[in-house]
Formats: sequence, C-alpha cells, structure tokens
Amino acid sequence: MNKITTLIGLGFAIFFLVGLATTLTRSMLITTLDVLPVYILMGAAIIMMIYEAFFDKK
Repeated sequence: MNKITTLIGLGFAIFFLVGLATTLTRSMLITTLDVLPVYILMGAAIIMMIYEAFFDKK
C-alpha cells in the first residue's frame, strides 16, 4: 500500500512539473534557450524525488 501511494504521488508531481515546463514553451516570445534552465531544474527535481522515494533508505 505504501508503494502504491508513493507511485501515485510521484506520478502527480511529475505530471505537474512536466506540464509546467512545457507550458512555458508554448509562448512565441520564449525560445528553447530561455527555457533550458527550467528543463534542467525540473529534471533534477524529478530525479531527486524518485531517489528519495525509492532508494534513500536511511
């Protein structure tokens, strides 16, 4: 049960962060280079969430 709720929570958080990052690229005034730091930070946040949820057992 704990793994299922962790997966559901991670899924919602990842969908939210990816949706937030892709919404920024829809504007005509914002280029890919402007959004690149956002993609890097979102990727790092997603990797840290997955690591903390499954691999950090301290």
